[in-house]
Formats: sequence, C-alpha cells, structure tokens
Amino acid sequence: MTPADPARVIAAALDWLGTPYQHQASTRGAGCDCLGLARGVWRALQGAEPLPIPPYTRDWGEAGGREVLAEAARRFLIEVPLAEVGPGALILFRMAPHAPAKHCGILTGRGRFLHAYEGTGVVLHPYTPSWARRARFAFLFPG
Repeated sequence: MTPADPARVIAAALDWLGTPYQHQASTRGAGCDCLGLARGVWRALQGAEPLPIPPYTRDWGEAGGREVLAEAARRFLIEVPLAEVGPGALILFRMAPHAPAKHCGILTGRGRFLHAYEGTGVVLHPYTPSWARRARFAFLFPG
C-alpha cells in the first residue's frame, strides 16, 4: 500500500480547523472528536468510510486493556515506527499510563499537530515533549 501525499493529508486536516468539539461526531464545521477528525480526513482522501463506527462512551479507553484504536487503524492505514514519523502522520496517544491509546492527531510539520480536543475543538497544537511521550502508535493514510 502506498502512502498518501503528506501535503494532501495536511490540507484535508486543516480544513477542519475551528470545528467545535462534539463527542462521536464527524461533520466538518459542525462538530467532531479526535476520531471524527481522522474519519473526515479519510473521507477527503479515500471517499466513503470502510465500515460504520459503533457508538462509544467518553471513557471507552479505560475499559479493558485492548488497543482498540490501534487495532482498527492497522486494518486500514499503514503503520510506521514512531521514530520515523513526519508531516501527515496520524499519531495515537495514550492519555494515562498503562491505558490503551485513545486520542489521535495529525502531524502538520514545524513541531505542530492538529487534533480535536474537548473544550477547544479542532486546533493546531505544539507537538511538545509531553505529547511526544504520550505517542504510542503512528500511521499513514493510504494514497
């Protein structure tokens, strides 16, 4: 599988900038969560989503120990080592020690990433050492 052009991924992601945060949503300009942002970028690059997303609670990542988000990403995206990530990569973050990764964002370059964050919506945020320490998986969108 060939990766998508990072410039296309970033342009598609930046179209979501300013979208308000809304749990389980994926509508540009109206509302999305971090998964909804990734889903929207997928649709911009690939068209229809490959399967429906079942409803999920805000605390879904605290239940069980499976890496549900990473397992799903492996089915449709190209996994790459964290040490090799660059602009356009989708990063999955672990928000609590020993918990599954349950947050995601897209690297845009120049030490920044785009993500949907509760209370702020879709924002560009510095990819600080604190965020880098939380990163657990990296994927590229297919071309």
